[in-house]
Amino acid sequence: MMLPGLLWGLFIFLIIQRLLEVYIAKRNERWLKAHGGIERGKEHYKWFIIVHTLFFISLLLEVFIKQEVVHNPAFILVTLFILTQVFRVWCITSLGKFWNTKIIVSPNYPLIKTGPYKYIAHPNYVVVGIELFIIPLMYEAYITSIVFPILHILLLLIRIPAEERVLRETTVSNSWSSQR
Repeated sequence: MMLPGLLWGLFIFLIIQRLLEVYIAKRNERWLKAHGGIERGKEHYKWFIIVHTLFFISLLLEVFIKQEVVHNPAFILVTLFILTQVFRVWCITSLGKFWNTKIIVSPNYPLIKTGPYKYIAHPNYVVVGIELFIIPLMYEAYITSIVFPILHILLLLIRIPAEERVLRETTVSNSWSSQR
């Protein structure tokens, strides 16, 4: 079973994008910790890594197991995917050096309330949830498009309260949080 070039290209783009995000997060983590940042929520972070890794494995397995020709994705799905990427970049650039995939807080910096964070408390989590639904649909991987958004929501039931608790502990007006 072969994927059309567009879908292989998208898959490679996603892998490169995630690796770039890991690089940015690591760089920002070093800066944050050098400037008084303290990491919290380490106990659940590994589950994000596991779920996101399994997402890509599941996507490929589902496409190859179904033994059907994968058609080019619907225009609406491609459009939604592009919009989520624009929103993702807006989230990351709005937090700048404070963006991270981990919960790292510091009383030395104010809570960022610009960009999408002015309107939504955790916009990057929304982006990821939408991606976990749309990307598999582009590949006609329907099981993956149902399972992984649900797993994402379950993780967020742990992550968001942990992040909010840390923000309250660090003070409401003089803290920041990095999120994925």
